Amino acid sequence: MSAGTPDAEKISPDAFREVRDRLEITDLMHRYAQMVDFREWDRIDSVFTPDATIDYTSTGGKSGPVREVLAWLDRALEPWPINLHFITNLSLELDADRARARCYFNAPMGRVENGGGQLVITNAGYYADDLVRTDAGWRIARRHCEQTLMIGQLPEGYEIPG
Repeated sequence: MSAGTPDAEKISPDAFREVRDRLEITDLMHRYAQMVDFREWDRIDSVFTPDATIDYTSTGGKSGPVREVLAWLDRALEPWPINLHFITNLSLELDADRARARCYFNAPMGRVENGGGQLVITNAGYYADDLVRTDAGWRIARRHCEQTLMIGQLPEGYEIPG
């Protein structure tokens, strides 16, 4: 038996690059979720391009430049200190240094209510992203959030911050 891999089973440089890109983009999606869940806004540049845009209008939120929209998101999540984003079903179309991605999100949000119980609502839907490869790695250039489901109800009288 040979200790090496037969030539027919070797991965081509293009196939290796595609696998690496897919893994890096998967990591990017997880970085976004952790940044939001833990309010690590100093990680914005490790997730988005400087001129990125986000559209959260389907959630009752804002659309526009990344820093302005994430400042809104920070205010909107303030009453919900418990967040757990789950990112799944990632599909990618790679084209050299650009990519289009679509992934599902399931995002429970909770807070402690009077009496010690938790109020939890869950937003779910998908993100549609345009991605670019930068010198620092893959980044989101445009994100569209499409909330398709809310499990639970916002408290009576609650308004999403403007």
